[in-house]
Amino acid sequence: MNHKSYFDGRVQSLGINEAEGYATIGVIEPGAYSFSTTSEERMTIVAGSMDVKLPGGEWRGYGTGESFLVPPKTSFDIQAKADVGYICRYR
Repeated sequence: MNHKSYFDGRVQSLGINEAEGYATIGVIEPGAYSFSTTSEERMTIVAGSMDVKLPGGEWRGYGTGESFLVPPKTSFDIQAKADVGYICRYR
């Protein structure tokens, strides 16, 4: 298990190895954040909701049970108004 903390502890994640590859399970506190990717990332919201701006796209809201795909070697922005739980799968 691998623990990571970002943005002064406002984003926390635990890494796990699944049969399909590496994944993180985490929590995002309210705020605005920008993340960079090295590999493809599929993020699924498991609790709460947040607004996401993917590369070249417009802001869009995602809630519990919804997913979005982020291409490798890009960055994306999120805005959370309340705590958000997520799982992110890297491929």
